[in-house]
Amino acid sequence: MAITWLLLVTTGPSLAASMDNLLRAYPDALVGFDGVDLIWRDGTRMPVDDGLPDKSIEEQLRHGSILDQLRLAYPAGGALLPAPQQDPGRVRNRAFFDKMYGDCRRGQVTPRLVPVVWLPHTWGHVVPVTSVNGIDRHLAAISRELDELPAKAKRYLYPLGGTYVCRHVADTGQTSMHGWGAAIDINPSFADYWLWHRPAGDVGVYVNRVPPEIVAVFERHGFIWGGRWAHFDTMHFEYRPELLGFDATEEWAH
Repeated sequence: MAITWLLLVTTGPSLAASMDNLLRAYPDALVGFDGVDLIWRDGTRMPVDDGLPDKSIEEQLRHGSILDQLRLAYPAGGALLPAPQQDPGRVRNRAFFDKMYGDCRRGQVTPRLVPVVWLPHTWGHVVPVTSVNGIDRHLAAISRELDELPAKAKRYLYPLGGTYVCRHVADTGQTSMHGWGAAIDINPSFADYWLWHRPAGDVGVYVNRVPPEIVAVFERHGFIWGGRWAHFDTMHFEYRPELLGFDATEEWAH
């Protein structure tokens, strides 16, 4: 634990800000951070660091700590990146998200899934998402906002690729955010995925067809976009408000 504290001190205010973002993003679940452990409302304590600061990105993707999943800044807003160089948000600590949403392999996620009507005036199909952290409300708000876009933009939004499914990420073997009911894939017909465009032994040549106005709506409501990853997945959005400086305590205040 002494190693963790030294790491927190030497990395400076950016890490402190990241931990503050984490607490503000999940106020229903988290109550504090004591410099070593993240403290949950039920008293559970989780160390944010695993004492392995030199893990490669491949090791982080497979065995990431809570600290690892906060290391990279997510570049929200503005123009879409022509060629992302990093994967902010792609590292996920399974224990953290299992605690938050449940382990889908043990049947803990499905009891908290609720229906959301996607594009009620355009497509009108019901999809399941988790109610934890109000994600169902966030997605419903996104849906209503996107439903106001011109038809040429909305074609990217349906039919959906899917929301909840208990599965692993193909290249890491770790639980997908879909397995926690906290992700959505928009129309796969306009999707691009790094493995589909990969030269031998390399990350795929970056390709994206999703309009920036769609990305902006998701990001305003706490969802990050897989198109901002070097290992890109342009139909994928997942609820990761901690990476967006999103304050859930203010979201529904008005």
